[in-house]
Amino acid sequence: MKKTSLSDIAKALGVSKALVSLVLNDRGDEVGINKETQKKVVRMARKMNYKPNMVARGLRLGASKTIGLIIPNIANLFFARIARVIEDEAGKYDYRVMSVSSDENPEKETGLIKVLLERQIDGLILASSLKDRTEIMNLKRDRVPFVLIDRHFPQIKCNYVITDNYHAAYNVVTHLINQGFKKIGLLKITPAYLTPIKLRFEGYRDALHDHGIRFDKRLVKEIPFGGIKNVMEQSLTELLFKPVSADALFFLNNDLTIAGLGVISTLGLRIPQDVAIVSFDDLELFRLLYPPVTAVAQPWQEMAKEAVRILIKEIQSPGKNNNNKTQIMLPARLEVRKSCSKF
Repeated sequence: MKKTSLSDIAKALGVSKALVSLVLNDRGDEVGINKETQKKVVRMARKMNYKPNMVARGLRLGASKTIGLIIPNIANLFFARIARVIEDEAGKYDYRVMSVSSDENPEKETGLIKVLLERQIDGLILASSLKDRTEIMNLKRDRVPFVLIDRHFPQIKCNYVITDNYHAAYNVVTHLINQGFKKIGLLKITPAYLTPIKLRFEGYRDALHDHGIRFDKRLVKEIPFGGIKNVMEQSLTELLFKPVSADALFFLNNDLTIAGLGVISTLGLRIPQDVAIVSFDDLELFRLLYPPVTAVAQPWQEMAKEAVRILIKEIQSPGKNNNNKTQIMLPARLEVRKSCSKF
């Protein structure tokens, strides 16, 4: 089927192609086209199922009404939820979202940034897996509107919306210590250079120190992204049995928690009688399990909404916010349930 063109609409109405173009590009009022004529053009465009070429339209108008979104792993429910809210929120501003997943691969992310910019996006939201700051500095240099979400580079002055990872982790460990647990194992995902992981680890370590408990590196296990199932059983076996014998486990993301719960069940251990469990990031599943899993509830909805709000502001006011970036750190909430109750 032949695609409807501006010329087809103009011919059907007996008007010029230029008039149709002006109306469909929201410039009818600007050039004095009367309201009734504008309505006729819009109605005919809908009737003929006209689909604009968004890239060409972006080149003409200097705006594509499209936001790029780069997340590390669309299969992770935390990022999937964020992506959905960003899509819904962007729609309120009449923007669409082009979402891609980097798979925690810095080289892939670098390529995705290039691809999205070539698609004439108006701005970018990214939960970056980049190890160094080169690509982010390039975005700043080229004055591309962007917002970092969940992850940020502390040394770069740019827009970001993140969780207060340090204090959230500190509060988890303090709660476990107050419940009587002393040998708290930590399972963190790699790459370990990611800012949220580093800050959660620091919160864990400092809480132990502040409560007079010596840090034991044998209680910390790193699990590679993409190899969680293969490594989890060995890691938990080393943590839960002698000589380490951890009495509590703190998983630093929900993927680790889900994998860990499966291994604990396989090992025939009871929660919390044999080992207490806390997850960084909360899922509906954790409330339904028995016992329900204590978890850090991140403000993912607010993070996503703020990221869109900040980005739209940058897009609509190009150049005005170069030296005044919005940096938001939102508190997380510890949802205490029976998986870490010793009494």
